[in-house]
Amino acid sequence: MSDEFAAQSQTAATPSEHAFAVVPDDAAPLSAVPKYLYVGGGGTVVLRAVDSQVDTTFVNVPDGGYLYVRASHIRASGTTATDIVACA
Repeated sequence: MSDEFAAQSQTAATPSEHAFAVVPDDAAPLSAVPKYLYVGGGGTVVLRAVDSQVDTTFVNVPDGGYLYVRASHIRASGTTATDIVACA
């Protein structure tokens, strides 16, 4: 299979090379830092950005919405959104 992006270095502007389902957890970090999050079932997402010391709450994230945040954690407490996919 040909890969048009194989010779490009990974940057914030290049397509993700890895995607994984997110299981919100109050303590455990994500397995990899994503470029963004896809939210299949809308609601609230509570997360910790990689360079932050506090959590941030995103409310009213729509079904099929994207959060362009490099998150280290997605918290179970307060997160009501479902079907979250991290794209790294």
